[in-house]
Amino acid sequence: MAPEAEDGGGTVVGGGRERAPGRAPRAPGRGRLVLAVLSVGVAVTVVVVLVSRAVVRAEWWQVRHTVTTAPVAPLADLGPPSGPLAVSWQRSAQVRRGPLTGYGGVAFAVAQGQAVTASGRGLEVRDARTGAARWSYRRVGWTMLGWSATRSRLVGYFERDGDRGERQMIGFDALSGGVLWRRAGERPAAATRKTLRWPGGSGMVLTTGKDRTTVDGRSADDGSRRWTQRLPAGCRLFEDAAHPSDGVEALSVLALDCDGRSRLLALEPSGGRVRWMRSLGSAEAPDVQVLDGITLASDGTALRVFGPDGVQTAAWNGDELCGDAMCPAALAGGRLLVVRRPDGAGGGKSRMDAVQVSSGRTEWSREVPAYAALAQAGGRVYALRPKLDERLLPAGVDVVDPGGGRATTVPVPFAMDPALSGVRPWLEAAGGLLYVAVPEAAPRPTGSARLVALRGGPGGPGPAELGGAVAADWPDACGLLKESDLAAARLEGRFTTRPGRAALGGVRLPHPVTCAYDMKGGRPGRPPAPDGSPDPTGRPGREGSTEPSPGAEPSRSSEPSRSSDEPSGSSGGPEGRDGERTPDPSPSPSRDARDDSRWGERGPTVTVKWVAPSAPAASALLQTLQATQSQTRRRTDIGADEAFEIGPTPGTIAFRVDRYIVMVEASSPPGVAARLARAVSARLPTAR
Repeated sequence: MAPEAEDGGGTVVGGGRERAPGRAPRAPGRGRLVLAVLSVGVAVTVVVVLVSRAVVRAEWWQVRHTVTTAPVAPLADLGPPSGPLAVSWQRSAQVRRGPLTGYGGVAFAVAQGQAVTASGRGLEVRDARTGAARWSYRRVGWTMLGWSATRSRLVGYFERDGDRGERQMIGFDALSGGVLWRRAGERPAAATRKTLRWPGGSGMVLTTGKDRTTVDGRSADDGSRRWTQRLPAGCRLFEDAAHPSDGVEALSVLALDCDGRSRLLALEPSGGRVRWMRSLGSAEAPDVQVLDGITLASDGTALRVFGPDGVQTAAWNGDELCGDAMCPAALAGGRLLVVRRPDGAGGGKSRMDAVQVSSGRTEWSREVPAYAALAQAGGRVYALRPKLDERLLPAGVDVVDPGGGRATTVPVPFAMDPALSGVRPWLEAAGGLLYVAVPEAAPRPTGSARLVALRGGPGGPGPAELGGAVAADWPDACGLLKESDLAAARLEGRFTTRPGRAALGGVRLPHPVTCAYDMKGGRPGRPPAPDGSPDPTGRPGREGSTEPSPGAEPSRSSEPSRSSDEPSGSSGGPEGRDGERTPDPSPSPSRDARDDSRWGERGPTVTVKWVAPSAPAASALLQTLQATQSQTRRRTDIGADEAFEIGPTPGTIAFRVDRYIVMVEASSPPGVAARLARAVSARLPTAR
């Protein structure tokens, strides 16, 4: 039996060590605690790294990828015949405003029977004949900043949002969408900011290093580097430029920044051999376009054309020849057709020149509308015009004979505004179809790009220039409002009408399509004095005039004056179709009258924007107008089949009654536009 310990001391029994009296006890496991903390820290670090690699940066949740096994056949080099056009299929791609300014656009291409949509969101490929989806590729948290295509391969370039140092290049089979290879850290050589495309050809895509002083040729099949071409001393590739490169299968042309002066470098993508190099006249990055070996370059000082061997064959001097984009151009029948602005010309004037490629001689030149894009197929050149006529709603397509410049005009079933951002107006013809890309304001605020495939449409009883509608069906714009309508809208005073006509090709519409009401005396909304005396401001009761109010359309102030043989108001004389008197014509005001402060009161404007072959066609066209507007508000009080108000403030109303589309513009007094629109809407059925 062990002895009991005394109070205040004793020994430890059972093999333990004896502790000296008065010595403090030692802290248990301090070393083990430190090791445990370190172990936990290492474990957390490992878990974070593994989670970052396996989850945060993993492909399985970042990528949205679909593929296809359906076959597709190439398209013939043929556009639609000259005549009415109808929509075969159409799709919209929303613009993505990514972290990098200037890279929010959408671009399109048609090749190998497929229609490619490229944007910051990624790639979307459809059957070019039907519009059916084939394959797509997107990466969450990444932005696609470039793409290239050669043969049956397509390559995309992606950067992680918020970290431009993390980049990836991915090669796809263009027909199935299957991923062939991935490479990190690669950079495209001179990708264009407008279309996101960079050059590739002969089974190669061109890349560059961080300092942009070399060009590498990488196989589009596996991503391996096959050749390297070092740029001349003092030269480097432009970065983040609008359109500094272009190419075809056998030729790639890159713009170089060489000690403050730009140059063009043309090389063969198959092996990197330099074919030619030429200096330009500006330090700015030029816009470059390559058409079957012919190179066009616009650098703000001139538009130059270089042949396959680099010899300059044509040039136009001027700093505003192409505006803020490349001049539209097409190559057909050994002729280069170029649309340019004459130096110093304003008012939207443009000229089309046909240059013989072999000699550089200009065969013909003529004034043309401000074409937004050109395309060629089957010996025809197609030209996209943003407006069929400045007063009318639809856009149009001219089919141009490259031999002499003769053109036929047809409307297209949509409206467009080329000033909207998101996509450059684009045109391509293949497989009997005409592909058109136009910008849209909706969905707001980013907008979208609409790709429309057009085919030859059915004819109608009227001319093709009017979409098959009969010219006699167009109502007289000056007969749609009567004096009683103006009085009911509180527009007092005498009005005279200023009509505007439209001619489409060889078709001249029999009646005015627009009618501006010039006020003579009285202010909008001011009631007359009970005794008929002049208004209290001292203005005579029925004197004065006005310009048409601005709205969705350009001002009519530059329109030519009405000739003496053009009637004002109803074509039948001073009385309208229903026997009610329409406003009378009046002579132009004298200089003294124009100098009078009373001159210039704004009056309303009524424009017949279009008469479609059918009500559904008119409805579809009106919806495209709405899509081009930044602000619209639907109106259900007009008495029309469809109506909406345009702009941030009241004053412009577009509406449809059956197959008629009309716009009323009137800014004062408040609510006058709606009152006049209701009057016009009620009168339209009797004007058919």
